Amino acid sequence: MALIICVSNYLVQFPFEYFGLNEILTWGAFTYPVTFLVTDLANRFFGKEFAKKVVFFGFVLGIALSFILTFEEFNLILLRIVIASGAAFLAGQLLDIRVFDILRNKLWFIPPIVSSILGSILDTIIFFSIAFYGTDSSWVVLALGDLGVKLFVDFAMLLPFRIAIARFS
Repeated sequence: MALIICVSNYLVQFPFEYFGLNEILTWGAFTYPVTFLVTDLANRFFGKEFAKKVVFFGFVLGIALSFILTFEEFNLILLRIVIASGAAFLAGQLLDIRVFDILRNKLWFIPPIVSSILGSILDTIIFFSIAFYGTDSSWVVLALGDLGVKLFVDFAMLLPFRIAIARFS
């Protein structure tokens, strides 16, 4: 979890230069949703309490490592983004855990896809509204682009989820 957070925090600096999307997407949008796979696998194999521990431990370690690896000068804009990122991550992941646990006994693909979609939506709303509300940036467009990628990756993560549960169940 911490590794995915660090990689995503690093890759968010680099625009996605394809298909004219460099103004609305970064490479971090493609790696961050993998956190939902980690949470869902932890929940599936070890339960919701273990998944919460993975989220909190990954969050603390990931944020600490991200600060160490970030060479930017700390300022109020960065503080706003850090707060938005942390609040969004925790809210989205905890919602994911709750929804997954409620749907645990449904068909194999229902818990991870429903929980990841709802977690991604909440994560996106919280992050972009805290980080960019009241600024001159077109944050709603950025949020929609980011959410689109998250939803795509959420669906793509069904394959590794299925492989993992088939192999380790």
